[in-house]
Formats: sequence, structure tokens, C-alpha cells
Amino acid sequence: MGEAAVPYPAEGADPSQYVRTREKGTRDVTYPAAPEPLAVPVYDNHAHLEIEDGVGLSLDEQLERAAAVGVIGVVQAGGDIDSSRWSAWAAASHPRVLAAVAIHPNEAPAYEEAGRLDEAIAVIDGLAAEPRVRAIGETGLDFFRTDEGGRPAQFRSFEAHIDLAKKHGIAMQIHDRDAHEAVLETLERVGAPKRTVFHCFSGDADMARIAGEKGYWLSFAGNVTFNNAQNLRDALAAIPRERILVETDAPFLTPTPHRGRPNAPYLIPVTVRFMARELGVDADELSAQIAANTLEVYGPFED
Repeated sequence: MGEAAVPYPAEGADPSQYVRTREKGTRDVTYPAAPEPLAVPVYDNHAHLEIEDGVGLSLDEQLERAAAVGVIGVVQAGGDIDSSRWSAWAAASHPRVLAAVAIHPNEAPAYEEAGRLDEAIAVIDGLAAEPRVRAIGETGLDFFRTDEGGRPAQFRSFEAHIDLAKKHGIAMQIHDRDAHEAVLETLERVGAPKRTVFHCFSGDADMARIAGEKGYWLSFAGNVTFNNAQNLRDALAAIPRERILVETDAPFLTPTPHRGRPNAPYLIPVTVRFMARELGVDADELSAQIAANTLEVYGPFED
């Protein structure tokens, strides 16, 4: 996605520093104006706040902006050893943050090639034991960015992560890109964790119905607002309300009308209000349902 990893801060360094930066290119990298606050608070189910984008915001600034518009918690997701460690630190240091930790499916082949996949999974296992790490994620399958040669490593990693979620009794956040049937088959074959979330759901209404029947949660990001995403709006209409979550995937997938600019948790109200209009319900009603769903999946944010 254009982000460049740097080493995790050494012992004694300030861990609040971002560990990745996103390529800016020719995008407008100014943050959009804050939307009108939500009357009923919600949570951002999935974000990457270690990634600096645009002018850059500290974690404290991100959380303050979010709280000001009614986004009172964020699930910070990792995708490799370094970002997973940062995520665990962020959750341990901030009562409005919970962590998800994992080796991203597009990272798994590189770890495997280096002979470090088992080591990396062991690190994730250790982090998952921390009390404010409440999910294994993002893990899954990606047949868009990884060719057939890397897929055995993706499957091995995915199945190991499923085992970790069940071992620690925590949720799992799935990354699924161009791999819908393979992901569903793997969950059926291996046995899905009790609380399984499709992060940034990218399927259609038929897949949403299957997910609902299986008891999975679907998390919708800003791309549900895109003109070319009718499949996501159809899926939103098809999934039971008690299985709906919302996320930013910040700094990516900024909702319309701000598409392409830096995304952040404080923009969640834009997506929530759009989803409410699509469903023909009041935004307060949908916010209350999303908040309850989030707490059911991850537990309380403030201990």
C-alpha cells in the first residue's frame, strides 16, 4: 500500500513515534475538516495509526480528534512483527485503544522465504497473551498481491493464526482480497474462532448471507461510499444488523467526498451516516448497534 517499514524502536527509544510512512505522491495530503459529531458514540474497528500520512498526527492527536466527534475507541491492527509490537504498546498505553496483532498474508511469504515465519508467529503468540491485545489480525489470504508461489505460506500462516485466536480466546480480523472462497473454505475446514471479523469486507450480498449464517461479523470501511462499490452496499443490506462493524482502515480508504486524502478515526461519522442512509435507519440507532457489536467482539476498552 505504499508504506515503508523501519525497525521497531530500540529499548529506551520513544515508542510513540510512527514506525511507517505512506507514500504521498501527488495526492492531497491535508486532513479533511472534522464532520459533525455523532450523538451516540462508536468505535473504529480497524486502523493503522502507526502509519504517518499527510502532515502526520501523533497517536494522542488521533485519539483526541476521534473522541471530539464521538469515536471513543480504536482497534489498532498490526501486520508484521514491528507494527504488532507497536500496536500492543499503543493499547497498553492508551485506554481508548485495543490491539490486534498478526503477520499480514502479504508478509507471510517473505517471512517464510527468510526462514522466519515460525519465529514471527511465535512473537504474535507472545503478544496475544497481553491483556489489551483482543484480536489476531490482520490475517487471512490475499490472491491479488501474492502470486501462486506465495500462497502455501499464506495458508500456513492463516491456519496458524486461527489456532492462536482460539488458543487465546480472542477475536480474529480477516484480510480477504480476491480470495473469498478460499477464506470461507479454510474457516470451515479448520474451524473459525468464536468471534471472526471480516475486516474491510469486500464480498457481495451472497457472501454476506453466508457470513451471517456462520455468525461472522462484517466490518465496513470508507469504500462502502465509493460509486463503484454497489456490492458492498448490497452486502450491508444483507447482513444482520447485529453483525455490522465500522472501520477506517486508516490512513487508507477515506470515504467520499474525501477519497484519496489521509483517513483517520475522526472520519468514522461520515461512513456511519452513509451506512445509516443506505439502511434507511437513524444514525443514532445504527451507532448504538455498532457500538454494542464492537464491545461484544472485543470486550471493554477501559479496564
